Amino acid sequence: MPVASPPTPAPSPGPTLITPNPMQVQLTQHDPVSLSRMEFANLAAHGPAARRRYLASLLSDCTHSELLFISQTITPMLKRDFFAKLPPELAYHILSFIDDPKTLARTGQVCRRWHHLVTDEYLWKRLCQHYNFPLSIPSPEHIESDDQIPETFPLPFNRAGEHTPHYDPPNTSFQLPALSTLTRPSYRKHFQYSYTLMCNMRRGGTLLQSHRTSVVTPDGGVITSVAMDYDQVVVGLANSKIHVFNADSGVMARTLIGHELGVWAVHLVSRGGFWEKTPGEGDNLQRPGDESQGREIPLPVDLRKALGLDGPKRLSRSPARNNSTKPSDICCSSEGWGQPNPIVVSGGCDKRLRVWDVVSGRCIYILEGHTSTIRCIRVLHNRPVAVSGSRDATVRVWNIQEGRLLRVLQGHQQSVRCLDVCGNRVVSGSYDTTCRVWNVDTGECLHVLRGHGLQIYSVAFDGVHIASGGIDTTVRVWDANSGNCIALLPGHTALVCQLQLSSSAGLLATGGSDGRVITFSLRDYSPLQRIAAHDSSVTSLQFDSNFLITAGNDGRVRVYETQSGAHVIDLSERSESVWKVACKYGTCAIMCRRAGKTVMEIWSFRPKECSPEPQRFLPRTNSYPRSEAPYYSRSSRG
Repeated sequence: MPVASPPTPAPSPGPTLITPNPMQVQLTQHDPVSLSRMEFANLAAHGPAARRRYLASLLSDCTHSELLFISQTITPMLKRDFFAKLPPELAYHILSFIDDPKTLARTGQVCRRWHHLVTDEYLWKRLCQHYNFPLSIPSPEHIESDDQIPETFPLPFNRAGEHTPHYDPPNTSFQLPALSTLTRPSYRKHFQYSYTLMCNMRRGGTLLQSHRTSVVTPDGGVITSVAMDYDQVVVGLANSKIHVFNADSGVMARTLIGHELGVWAVHLVSRGGFWEKTPGEGDNLQRPGDESQGREIPLPVDLRKALGLDGPKRLSRSPARNNSTKPSDICCSSEGWGQPNPIVVSGGCDKRLRVWDVVSGRCIYILEGHTSTIRCIRVLHNRPVAVSGSRDATVRVWNIQEGRLLRVLQGHQQSVRCLDVCGNRVVSGSYDTTCRVWNVDTGECLHVLRGHGLQIYSVAFDGVHIASGGIDTTVRVWDANSGNCIALLPGHTALVCQLQLSSSAGLLATGGSDGRVITFSLRDYSPLQRIAAHDSSVTSLQFDSNFLITAGNDGRVRVYETQSGAHVIDLSERSESVWKVACKYGTCAIMCRRAGKTVMEIWSFRPKECSPEPQRFLPRTNSYPRSEAPYYSRSSRG
């Protein structure tokens, strides 16, 4: 069926000819100015060339001051706002070719019309894509689905973020409401925040706090693990202590004391969030095969509130918020299940898993079951389910909201060294040279990944690919669905101890004890960058779409460009060794040893002139005080 073409915009108006009025001619027939205008108008019958000769003869007779007057008169008449003559669709298309944010901002200062054009969210979304800034700006948490978003004010983009063609900025009053009633993301503010963050990263940021502690024993002050989200930085030490820092100010908030021996793994569960209801889940988390004793541990009222045990369970009903395939966070944090307080899960040499309330600093649960040191812990997004790996060769699944063991995953023959989770699947790497893929809800071992010749020290899992590395100096990439090895990546000459995998970025980054950092493309598994980052072992590795941050035992923390591999800057001053580095939401935590002391530095790259949390929507932003924010609980046991 033929489709009618859109209407063509009307052409720009051209010069109009002056037709003298006979009555006016009779009244002004003795006026020289009127006579000359009539002569010039009559020349139209002889063509444009005659009119130009007439004008040229007049200009040749003018004095210098008269020519200056003509120039000053003609210049404003020749100025035309071509954007005002274009349809809005063409104007937006032209502006979309501007990839410099400063140029785009200056464009908005030309006039009011251009300012309305530049404030269009479509342009700033394009800039976010150009600079590889993430576009997943969350919606307010109190809105359960997109269908409940009211059309409170017109916007130049639809629900999918695409430009609305018939949007007319001059006729729209675009004013952002208060955060508690905000129902749409602002790509302009998001870009402003992200761009300033990127510039601050290149300049080196600001040191907020530097905490130094004396090392009493040779390994007493060694930092073994770090977890962080937007609000907190949690640090586990070999002296059995856990320090909690404020991520915004760098001030030490409290110390969690309770472990009898060294802490080797910590995981932070952010406050807020919602409960991710998995397929087939009823009103509780207990399934056939659960090893729970079926008894409820009595808790004080404040701890029950911290865990969200009292109150209605806040379920996710929107498919857009389904985190069943969301990979774990590189900074060992996860989204909460609706609880009002952040939760820390820790384990170590005392063989016990501890669940802490960060606000009060109290230990909520002490979970026993492992018979050897706990080396790794992960918590699922939006579910109170923790997975721990131990030197006793087992992987255990816990309900950390109710403080009970769900199941034991047995199959490894030696120590479980590393874990990673995605949705309800867990990948464990062991010294028995194998990786295993487990289903958390059923306890079933889905795949056994064999191929490494020596112990496995690191794994990464993004839901599609599994990457593993170990002492055999190779990195293997596996298909998560079939369990087949799809790539063998050489390049390192020593232990591969650091891995990060991102299918969205199409990138795999590896770090080894040889000091090398290598990035691979997930399309053809070819090496993209080979960086001699450090003189000794790489102790931390983290990348996003713009920057790659590495730390090593040579005492350096370095920042590289992810795409080109070019060195950007060295963070902090050089130390004796760097144990851990974590960077997230514009805050960087550097854990190192300097002058024989343990040093914990908190750096900030967050823009000072912008809102510190421009696109973060939490329940506390409603009319509740922070201490009285609504809390949510588990469902009944049934």
